[in-house]
This record gives sequence, structure tokens and C-alpha cells, in this order.
Amino acid sequence: MIRLTLYTRPGCHLCEALKDVVDAVAREQPMALREVDISGDVALERRFGTEIPVLACGERVVARVRTSRRMLREALRSVTDQDGVRPSAGTTGTKTTACASTHAVPRSTPPTDSST
Repeated sequence: MIRLTLYTRPGCHLCEALKDVVDAVAREQPMALREVDISGDVALERRFGTEIPVLACGERVVARVRTSRRMLREALRSVTDQDGVRPSAGTTGTKTTACASTHAVPRSTPPTDSST
């Protein structure tokens, strides 16, 4: 299972659109989404500012602001391939990709944008 973190804030229409994309891709491959509201967190506000939403897999940013299903699939494939784990569509069970993290992206270091 791929564990993703969505950095968001209340009332963010782009955040809702990105969640819809994640939901669509999650129907094809198992993933868990954890939302983190950056409102009121000075470090996260300073780090992400107006670039919300940010979708991260572990410490790697896989999407910012807008993405498509195809682009998200490719970003996740790239991240999991780099880590030596590639989940297949329809996989069941509790295997977690190496990019998974139960913690938020560390605040002290900027995210690595592997999509550029």
C-alpha cells in the first residue's frame, strides 16, 4: 500500500480536486491518504505558502497544485521504482511501498520534487 500525505487548508477547491484524482487512482492500486491542515502551523505555512495542495509520498513531493490521473500514476510509479518497489494494480494485502511514511514530511528540509 502506498501512503500519501496531502498538505491542505480549509476551503481549498484545488485540494478537493486533487483528492478526487487520488481517489480515482486509489481504485486501481491500494493507497492511504492522510490530510494535514497547514493552517496555523507557521513552519508548514512558510514551507508551502500558496503552493497548496501538495501531495507527498514519504519525503518526496509527487504533485503540487494540480495533476491528472495519468500524471499521478506516473509520479507514483517513478517514486516506487526508485525505491525498488512497484505495486501492481489490484494488489491486495498490507505491503507498503518504501516511500511510505507514517510521519509528515520533515519540516526542517524542503521537499524533493521528483516530477521535474
